[in-house]
Amino acid sequence: MYDFAAQRAALADVVAITVSPFDAEGRFDGDVYRTLVRRLVDGGVRTLTANGNTSEFYSLTLEERRVETELTVAEAGSAAQVVVGVGHDAVTAAAAARHAAESGASMVMVHQPVHPYVSQDGWVEYHRIIAEAVPELGVVPYIRNPAIEGASLARLGEACPNVIGVKYAVPDPVRFSTVARDAGLDRFVWVAGLAELYAPSYFACGATGFTSGLVGVAPAVSLEMLRALRAGDYPAAMKVWDRIRAFEELRAARQSANNVTVVKEALAALGLCRRDIRPPSAVLPEAERAAVAAIVEGWEVA
Repeated sequence: MYDFAAQRAALADVVAITVSPFDAEGRFDGDVYRTLVRRLVDGGVRTLTANGNTSEFYSLTLEERRVETELTVAEAGSAAQVVVGVGHDAVTAAAAARHAAESGASMVMVHQPVHPYVSQDGWVEYHRIIAEAVPELGVVPYIRNPAIEGASLARLGEACPNVIGVKYAVPDPVRFSTVARDAGLDRFVWVAGLAELYAPSYFACGATGFTSGLVGVAPAVSLEMLRALRAGDYPAAMKVWDRIRAFEELRAARQSANNVTVVKEALAALGLCRRDIRPPSAVLPEAERAAVAAIVEGWEVA
């Protein structure tokens, strides 16, 4: 039996989602990527997710995803736990999970299946195939579908002890509370998967960690919110919420069309990477670029 105490602790934290930088020719830029990961670790971030949605998972090639996994593990060293996003068909996802294990990652996050026809039984089976391929890794389903039931999660957890956490990204605290309690509030580590704007409400309902793309821009800001939430100091957490609201609302606008774009624009404003992004996303118009730069300047990011 594997001990997942360290992985569970890592999920009850700021779970950073890395950005995938591209060079002038549109290729994945490994050198810049390592610099961005090192900046997160140096900034106090202890949980890193490679190949997440903020990493543009679905625009990366198989080889790029493998390289991103390997670079993240190498740069994190012993300073941070590494989660690797896997997905597509179950066989491909299981193979990616095995690669993550062989590379030295400690967990995998299973992207929500993109198949248009998802049943409760099929959802459980999809995750079971992946989890059983890597019994030594912690496994974290990523749920964006409000139809997934707590009972299905409970069945998955019973079948696969290494399914240790849930990244819940349905924008409905009541639904989250219901699913978490039906699945087992203490059985899984519940991660607020909609970042800082939803973190206070989800923590109030039982989450103990939250994902973040913003943390790649301003690690200190995200960690400040975490400290407030851990202390149960919701007024302090909401002060951080007020500071980041405009930034996160730009990301959420037009059905999150610019979710990654805004993060990359902020990093470009800081001179840390190019703003280039792959379709179906697109770079920001000039007016919105200035707005992002002004927000970041107000954070006094080092």
